[in-house]
This record gives sequence, structure tokens and C-alpha cells, in this order.
Amino acid sequence: MSAKPAPGAVYATDIHPGGRFEAAGHWLRRHQRLIRSLQWGVVAVYATLLVVPSVLPLPGPTARIWNDVTVFAQFVFWGIWWPGVLISMLVFGRLWCGVLCPEGALSEFASRNGRGGAIPRWVRWPGWPFLAFVLTTVYGQMVSVYQYPKPALLILGGSTLAAMAIGYLYGREKRVWCRYLCPVNGVFGLLAKLAPMHYAVDRTAWEGNARRADLLQGYTCAPLVPVKNMQSVSPCHMCGRCSGFRAAVRLAPRAPNHEVVEVSGRTATRWDSLLIIVGLIGVAGGAFQWASSPWFVALKQAAATWLVELGIFWPLDTSLPWWMLTNYAAQSDVMTLLDGAMLLAYIGVVTVVLSVAVSLPLALATRLCGPWHWQRFHHLAHALIPVAACGVILGLSAQTVTLLHQSGIDLAWSQSARALALAGASLWSVWLAGRIIMHTCRGGRAIGATAGFLLSLGTPVYSWVLLFWLW
Repeated sequence: MSAKPAPGAVYATDIHPGGRFEAAGHWLRRHQRLIRSLQWGVVAVYATLLVVPSVLPLPGPTARIWNDVTVFAQFVFWGIWWPGVLISMLVFGRLWCGVLCPEGALSEFASRNGRGGAIPRWVRWPGWPFLAFVLTTVYGQMVSVYQYPKPALLILGGSTLAAMAIGYLYGREKRVWCRYLCPVNGVFGLLAKLAPMHYAVDRTAWEGNARRADLLQGYTCAPLVPVKNMQSVSPCHMCGRCSGFRAAVRLAPRAPNHEVVEVSGRTATRWDSLLIIVGLIGVAGGAFQWASSPWFVALKQAAATWLVELGIFWPLDTSLPWWMLTNYAAQSDVMTLLDGAMLLAYIGVVTVVLSVAVSLPLALATRLCGPWHWQRFHHLAHALIPVAACGVILGLSAQTVTLLHQSGIDLAWSQSARALALAGASLWSVWLAGRIIMHTCRGGRAIGATAGFLLSLGTPVYSWVLLFWLW
């Protein structure tokens, strides 16, 4: 199943035998056909889990993971698949994107057989990963994407169709959707910064072997990464296609803190900060909280009372189709216009409060490190990635625990595991911030900046403590 090398080609493994990491990268390069077969297998599983439950009746009260296809698919998608993908980003980088992702494989397939048009400027707008994440997260809550199969088909299936359409229209054998428009591209890129491996590029060898025709002849970088000048692992899909190119590219281990501490000072952007603070901490926090929040209940009751006193009843009685607002009368799960408005208001208020509570002390820490520079603020915001990632993973894992509990499996240790994960992520964020701060200031300023960061960090930690331990 492996691809055959070009006749007479000499690869980097023949010149500089490396360790297990380097060998793994070269293995991926040599077995691209096998990887494509694997991708099509994942596509088949993905399509089955999305489509089949959407055409079946909704599960009854006795449905469990092991006796109902819909509940099983729900558990696989939201209980295992997505939390597992996020964790894989922290361990392997974006290997999921390059080797297993069905959406990426379909987008590249469409591009390989498409029109190959030039990528327009609107597609390359750097704000899409942030905006797409926010919109899909909020919309998913409005239609209860974690609970029902039709919203999952609409959101995930719609994203896949859009990926194929973009692939057909733009690029040639490229993943234009993945590079610019995928709703989780930004999140994956942030988490991958903490991965303990990357494709290291030796610029000297790259230039020195430019005329060596006997070396690896070429490669197609599907996610459009300028490999020669690659500083960050964020856009790299870890597919291995460039491994050994000009004896200059190799998969190598690295310290998990390296990129955030040493590289992000040059590469961090305002879109990163918006995604970390507003997206992963603010919007995601509000989205995971609202269903359990006593504040949401109080807000909705106050609004309902006010409307009744005014003699306005239609917001309390009017519902919308399921694809606009949750509407499953047989399950006694119908959102009225008031419910939808309060949901949006709650997520909006939580997002603003959390974002401000994180940003102000972070700005103070930035200023204490020296004259104000936005780049330093964005760099310091990257230290929040571990706790932001942990929060989203914990939020998704709540679905895992709920489904297992409904099936009679009680995970008594889950609270301890959550506490350990949150504490570990917090300590990791503090360590990263300390290293960043020590690069720019010492003494009292460093102590003050660290205190400011601790205040910033305390906000998302407290929001998860509320959800899992106080409510």
C-alpha cells in the first residue's frame, strides 16, 4: 500500500539516519496511499454516524449506548471523538488533520478534481477561524447539537459540504477550507503549539541541497504551509509529505513549552488573543454553563414575569423550526422565543464579563513588563492556552459522563479527574507566563506581572469551578 520512491532517489533516511521520531515522519511520507485508504475508512464511519441516526426515530427513555444506534452515535461523536481529537492536538500536533480528518480528506479530494481557481482575498481573511468558532458554538447551543442527530447532521454535514465546495472551486490538491475557513482550525492551531513534536526545518540544509536532484523530488503541502520558513507548528497538518525534503525536514521532539515561550513572541496575533479569551474562555464558557446555571433560570423567570405583567405572551408561546431553535415536542424539549433570546443574552453577558475579567489583569501584566506593546499582550495571552483548552475538553467530557451515567455507568472518580486536570492546566499556564515574563522584566515588575496574570487566570478557573462543583 506504500508509495514507491522515484527511481534512483536518495532520501534523508539514507543520508542522516535519525531516531524514532524522524523514522515515523519518513514512514508517513512513504505510506501516503495507506493513509488515503485510512482516510476513506474514517469518511465512511463519519458519514454513517451522522446520517443513520438522523433518519431513525428519536431514542426513548430506555435507550442506552449499547442498545440504540442514535445514543451510541451521540456518545461516539461528542463523548469520545471530539474530546479525543482535542487531546490529540496536545500530544501529536495536528496529526488528526493530516492523517484522519474526513473533512480535510474530502476537501483535498474535491480540490484534486476541481476547478483549481485562485484563492480570493475574502477567503484569506484571518478572522474566519475566530468568527466561525463563535458562530458554530452559539448556533449549536440554540439547536441542541449535542442532544439531537439532525442538528449534528446540519452543522457537521453542512461544514463538510462547504469544505468540498471550497475545495472544488479553489486550489489544486490543496486544503483551502482547512487552511482558512474550518471552524476549528484556529482552536487546533492553538492547541498544537503545546505538542511535544514538530517538523523541524534546517534552513542551511534546505539551501545547500537545492540543486541535489537525487534527493526527495518534491511534495504537495495540502494546507499551504510555507515549510521553508515555518516557525510555528499551528498550520502544519503533520502528514509527513515533506519529511526528508532536501534532507532538511524531519519530525523531531521538542519541549512542550518551546513554541509558546520562544516563538509566540514573534508569531502571536490579535486573532489568537480573541480566540483564546473571547472564544475559548468566554463564548465556550457561556455555552457550556447556561443549562446548569441558576443565574440563567433567574434571568429567564424575571424576563417572563416582566412580559406577563405587560400583557405580552407571544414570546412565551412561540417556537421555531428545529433548525432555528430546539423544537422536539415529543421529548418535551421546546425552546420558545423567550428561551432563545435569554440563551443568547446569557452567553453574550458571560462572554463580555469573562473577556473583560481576563483581559484587564492581562493588560496590567503586559504593562508592568515594560512599555505597552500589543505583541507582548498577545504573547502573554498564549500562556492561557492550557487552561482554555482544558476548559473546552472538560465541557465536552461532561457529555461523556452524562451519557455513561444514563447508561448505568457511574464514574465516581470523574470529579477528582476534573480537579486534577484543571489544576494541572492552571499550573502549566502559570509556568508559561512566568517564562514569558522573565524574558522581559525582573524583580518587582516580574512579581507584579505574575500577580496580574494570576488574576487573569483565576477568572476561567472560577467559571469551571462554578459549573462542576458549586452548581
